[in-house]
Amino acid sequence: MLRFLIKGVFRDRSRSLFSLIVITLIVALTVFIRGFMAGIFDDVFRQSAVIFAGHVKVTTQAYTKEADLLPNDLAILGADSLVAALAQQYPEMFWSSRIMFAGLLDVPDEYGETKEQGPMLGFGVDLFSPESRMLEIWELERKIVRGRLPEEPGEVLLGETFATRLGVEPGEVATFIGASMYGGFVTYNFDVAGTISLGVTGIDKNILIADLQGVRQALDMQDAAGEIVGYSHDMFYDDPASVALAADFNVNVDDPDNEFSLFMQPLRDHTQMGAMVDIAGYMMGIVILVFVAVTVLVLWNLGLMNGLRRYGEFGMRLAMGETKGHVYRTTMGEAVVMGIVGSFIGTVVAVPLIWYLQEVGLDYTGLFEDMTFVVSNIIRARLTPDCYYLGFIPGVVATVAGTMLAGRGIYKREMSQLFKELELEA
Repeated sequence: MLRFLIKGVFRDRSRSLFSLIVITLIVALTVFIRGFMAGIFDDVFRQSAVIFAGHVKVTTQAYTKEADLLPNDLAILGADSLVAALAQQYPEMFWSSRIMFAGLLDVPDEYGETKEQGPMLGFGVDLFSPESRMLEIWELERKIVRGRLPEEPGEVLLGETFATRLGVEPGEVATFIGASMYGGFVTYNFDVAGTISLGVTGIDKNILIADLQGVRQALDMQDAAGEIVGYSHDMFYDDPASVALAADFNVNVDDPDNEFSLFMQPLRDHTQMGAMVDIAGYMMGIVILVFVAVTVLVLWNLGLMNGLRRYGEFGMRLAMGETKGHVYRTTMGEAVVMGIVGSFIGTVVAVPLIWYLQEVGLDYTGLFEDMTFVVSNIIRARLTPDCYYLGFIPGVVATVAGTMLAGRGIYKREMSQLFKELELEA
């Protein structure tokens, strides 16, 4: 019977061609949007984790409350031993100390006088430890524009936009002006090793990246860190796992009476990221429901039109003794066949498009040039494993549902009216 239904579907193009086109388009759109949104949300989570929050982040409770002020006077002491303890306790994550700091960056002229000056946001990350993955996580080697990577603790990278505005070149000196961990006034000379472009417009305008040891020396923060960040080894954010890990850590170390007790927070607790995480979780379900509803309506109408065209066929089959239930079930079988074939073709169409956007991306730098987004200027899709089967949900379900609604007319055929029609045709 299945072989008979398949032959009937493909030999009668008027019955299947338009339906297959509709199913293919809907499935291709569903799969493409899934891959496109996965790429966008993953990029938002990755950039936010790398630049600001980590997948999880350990700070002191006092630091957490004033995190927007980058209060390094409330930093973690004994950070190196804490990193080792976290790595042993939670080996599913990669842990690293870092210091975020802010101040002015002063560029002198040939006479040692200020040539240009601007506010900066600095990141002290572990660039030189053998076990560190910061170069890989920040992708610094790939993002170098001019110069080279730092080779000494006193060398830094500046955002290309920032360096251009200050008029500083690789090999020159820039002076950091700010405050130490103890609140004292600090000036410290950094050597500019090179410039980078992170691809995040608002961050490239004022970013400085230095080795953790160099920043510790500049800010008088030996064996201290403002934050200890943790990342999953594959760099993809798993919200339930991160929330559970943070909860487990906080239960063991929570001390409300001690403002310097440690506190861990997942990425979702960073500024407005919780809403973004929830949206990412709900969005795909909403998209599938919308496409299923649209497809059901379209195929319902197609089924009604096909039913009118096949009115005589159904009547003849009923007159020959075939039951209404069997006729109805065969139309369901035809719908399943068309749904599977259309879903397969739609998936085959969408997957290469997702792969292309994943590898090449779409540059929209000029569109948001004057805005601050923690997302790359290159939009990339991501080919997730569910892209290979997700399209079969709207493709098959909607096709069967539309055919079920349209096929109700089979049960409305009256045998008395049927014989009158056959007499007239004869």
